[in-house]
Parts: sequence; C-alpha cells; structure tokens
Amino acid sequence: MFLLAMRSIRHRPGRFLATLLSAFLGTAIIMMFNSLHDTAAQDGVDSTSAETLSTAAGVVGGYGTLLVFFAVASTLTVNVRQRAAELELLRCSGATPAQLKRMVVGEAVVVALVGAALAIGPAMLGGRLLLEMFQDSGQVAGSVDHSFGPIAFMTGIDITLLASAGAAFLALRRATRGPGRRGGARKFLAYGALLTGTASVTSTFAFSASDAALMAPPAYGAILLSVGFALMAPRLLEGVLDRLPLNGASGWLAVRNLRERAGQLAGILTSLILFTAVATATLTMQAVESDTVGALGITKSVDDKTLETLNFTVVGIIVVFVCVMLVNSLYAATSYRAREFGQQRLAGATAGQVLGTVAVEGVILTVTGVLFGALAALAGIVSFTVVRSDGVLPGEMYGIGAAIVAVAAAVTLGTSLATARRMLRTPAVGAVSLAA
Repeated sequence: MFLLAMRSIRHRPGRFLATLLSAFLGTAIIMMFNSLHDTAAQDGVDSTSAETLSTAAGVVGGYGTLLVFFAVASTLTVNVRQRAAELELLRCSGATPAQLKRMVVGEAVVVALVGAALAIGPAMLGGRLLLEMFQDSGQVAGSVDHSFGPIAFMTGIDITLLASAGAAFLALRRATRGPGRRGGARKFLAYGALLTGTASVTSTFAFSASDAALMAPPAYGAILLSVGFALMAPRLLEGVLDRLPLNGASGWLAVRNLRERAGQLAGILTSLILFTAVATATLTMQAVESDTVGALGITKSVDDKTLETLNFTVVGIIVVFVCVMLVNSLYAATSYRAREFGQQRLAGATAGQVLGTVAVEGVILTVTGVLFGALAALAGIVSFTVVRSDGVLPGEMYGIGAAIVAVAAAVTLGTSLATARRMLRTPAVGAVSLAA
C-alpha cells in the first residue's frame, strides 16, 4: 500500500498541493517561533530577554499547533471525500480498511515531510526577523543572536507529522463511516470545549482590573468556544438552513445543496468560525487595553509591549492560515462540482443562475461562520471589558468586526465565484463526460 500511495502522489501531484501548502506554512510558523526557545536557551542571554522570547514561543507555538491540525484536517477531508469512488474501487478489489488507512496516512505523512523540509529555510529567516522585531521594540537585548536549534527543528517536524497522520486517519474514518453512525468523540470534544470555554470566560470576573493576566481567561475562553462551535459546524449549518426563508430557484437550490453537503463543508465553516472569533476577540481586547492604558496615562511596560506584539502576531498568523485554508477548501470543493454544474446547465440553467446559486451558498456559509464566531468572541470581549473598563460593549468592536466580516466575505465569495466561473468555461456536455 505504501508503493500505491507513492504512485498516487507521483501521478496526481495537484491533488496534494493544498495539503503540501498547509504543511509548509504550518511547519514554518512552528519552527519560526520555537526557534525563539533555542535563542532564549543560549548562554549569556539575560533573564528579561529570555522570558520575552520563551513567552512568545510558547503562546504562538500553541496557536500554531492548533492551526496546523485544522488546516491539514480540512484539506485532507476534502481530498478523501473526493476520492470516495477510488477508495470504494480499491475495497471491491480486495483492499481491507486497514490497508486503505495505511495508504491514505502514508500519503499524508510523505506530503507533510516534503512540506516540512521546504519550510526549514523560510523558518530560519522568519525567526531571525522575529528576533529583530523584538529587539527594535526594546523587549530583547540587541546583543542576543538568533539560534535555530533542535527545539525548533524537532517540534516542527514532529507536530506536522502527527497532525497530518492524525488528520488523515480521522478524515478517512469519517468518509468510510456508515450513514447511521454518529461521531460520538466529536460530540464529546465539542461539548467539552464549550463547557471549558464558558468556565474560562466566567473566571474573568475573579480577576481585578489591574491583574497582568486579565486578558488570558477571556481570550482562551473565546478560543475554546470557537473550537466547540467549529466541531459542531455541520449541525449548526443545518440549524441555520432550517430557518432560512429563501425563495427563487437560486435560493432553493442553494439551500438544498448546502443541506446535502453539510458534512463536506465543515472545514470551511471551521475556518470561518475560528478566524472570526480569534481575530475579533484578540484585536478588540487589545484595543480596549491600549485605550484604557492611554486614558490612565500609564507608560507601557515590557510585558505590555510583549503582549501587544503577541496579539498582533497571532492575528496575523490566523489571517494567513485561514485565508489558505479557505482558498484551498473552497477551490477543491467548488472545482469538484464541475459535473454538477454541467448537469444543471443541460437541465436548462444558465451560467448566471449557476453563479447565483454559488453566491447564495457563499453568503449563507459566511453568515453562519461569522455569526457563531462572533458569539464566541463576544463572550470573551464582554467579560474582559466589564472587568477592565466598567463598560459592556466597547466601541472598538464595531470597526474591528466590520473589517473581519469584510475579509471573510471577500475570501469566501471571491474564491467560490472565481472557481465556479472557471468551471463554467468548459462546455456542459464536456464537463459531464469528463467528470464521469
């Protein structure tokens, strides 16, 4: 099965490009920040510089690990679902479920290794730039030299391989699971994340306004709530569809398509929910903190500067990763529908009506992802604002939220419509016969 996996990669490299890109970016981010651990562990580094570097590596490294898993999982899930006919043919030819798992996991591991190897050079350069950024802001001494050592190398390789192998295993398990079986583990994790996130947000009220760690409980709570919603993405989408009073051919067809493909669209909704929640909560709480400190006339300490740098860095990483995840997942999911688009046109639909259906689907996905992401973010923002500034809904939230919604809508609708328009260039008869 390993030889079959290698032949599959060699003959169809385009299929694995999305997974390769996710593994490459994920490994680069993990190595880049974990190289700060290697830098902090060098002889002669002062305690303040070492603490700043270790904090940055620990916080962003944790976010990076989570994002790598979701990014690889979303691309592999789409990949496996699109290969349902191929996998079924292998089963009919005598392949056992264990052999299929070894083949798919083997493909994912090989692609992850290639992505990790390609990421070493950019990670070294990125780590050096990060160190210079901390030095320019006065948070790390200028005499500290960058080091790319075993911590960065081993964590990047190990985390990417484990995430890829685990995501491939889960993707194949979901794709081959019978229709009557439910994901009990997924439901357990979702409710666990929601309960833990609620407890973390609630614990914010146990802190005082001057506590240095005040931002941590609401931020982690918002993230955990968004993870819980992301794990429940198919059910949330079905609930939204049940309450949509859409009329017209495009609206009816969009709702029907989304209902049939709710499970396949989980990766897209996961990206939207995580992006909206983490970006909105982090940027808004940082804005509230900065405005409060400025109003009180307090000079920012090194810890305050480190936290601000981390927050903006985390949001930047999330924006890049989510854009990659969305573009990969949407492109793969939309291009896979070439035959469906051809059949609709042969049945009498115009190209404009097909694009209209895709646009309505994109709007529904965007609204659903932004809605539940905003709910998760709002829980953290309200608790933090009440304790820090005696307000409830900060004014900074509206501008930040509008910008985040605009980015999410632009990426989702832009990728879906651009890919669908490209698929429609193929004549309807040709699209049906080629896809068949």
